[in-house]
Amino acid sequence: MDTTGGRRAVLARAAGRGAVGGLAGAAVMAAGQAVERSVTGRPASFVPGRTLLLLLGRSPGDDERPVLATAAMQVGTSVALGALRGVWRVSGLVRVRGHVAQTLTRIIVDQTLENATGAGAPPRTWRTGEGVVEAVHAAVAAVATGVVVERLVPPALESRRGTTSH
Repeated sequence: MDTTGGRRAVLARAAGRGAVGGLAGAAVMAAGQAVERSVTGRPASFVPGRTLLLLLGRSPGDDERPVLATAAMQVGTSVALGALRGVWRVSGLVRVRGHVAQTLTRIIVDQTLENATGAGAPPRTWRTGEGVVEAVHAAVAAVATGVVVERLVPPALESRRGTTSH
């Protein structure tokens, strides 16, 4: 990656390219969710959409099925995490560590927003197996995002400072 323009420019380019990876991750996650629901019969969740509506000042009921808001929340979260993934990559957080970090970050962001707005409930209260399914979907999105980001963003800002002393 060209480091002209300074560190901020490099980080901004990495974030932009990471956002593209986030779009890919959102698409793969949506496809995986559709396949999983067709196999398991599990209904689609509209909690992400209700979360977005609450964040925007609306008061959706538990029976609302805001399809567009749900898609917007899922894509928006994926793009934001993709941008973060690009910054991580350019800074040297690569491959499996990046996948794990992004998976955990996705779960934390989703649960924080859903529970803070009152749209969702903590995973410990969910039906058996729901948490595993959600974690798998987050991991699939992280890997898909990572595959794209690893191709678009070289670790140009990876440093070797601090490797011999802290």
